[in-house]
Amino acid sequence: MSARVDYLSNEWINAVAEGIKLNNEIAAVARDNSVSVTQIVTGTPHGDVTYHLESRDGVIRFGAGPATVSDIAFTQDWQTAVGVATGKINAQEAFISGKIRFKGDHERVIATQPLFLALDVVFSAVNVNTNF
Repeated sequence: MSARVDYLSNEWINAVAEGIKLNNEIAAVARDNSVSVTQIVTGTPHGDVTYHLESRDGVIRFGAGPATVSDIAFTQDWQTAVGVATGKINAQEAFISGKIRFKGDHERVIATQPLFLALDVVFSAVNVNTNF
């Protein structure tokens, strides 16, 4: 990806989706990790933004809008999302302090950590060319 994109814009979501699609490690990890996540970020320059990640039966999808059926949902405001994405806010501390609200299956979050860790590579690569 060479063009810069705005964080949480449709172009950013598409860049992340493309990065996931092209990453063989994520595809391999997805085969063993079934989870469906909806992420809601409120108060962005683009309005409230919802996107999802679905990993089922070895197929992984990332895109705009909510997951068909969410095992997990995270909600946070724009400042928290930017802080976490840029490394200025620790995600675990934001969660503990209530800045990131969680709804769903806690055990599924723990069980699918290998998938979330693998996804970090794509988010980091896209964020290099992201305007926050």
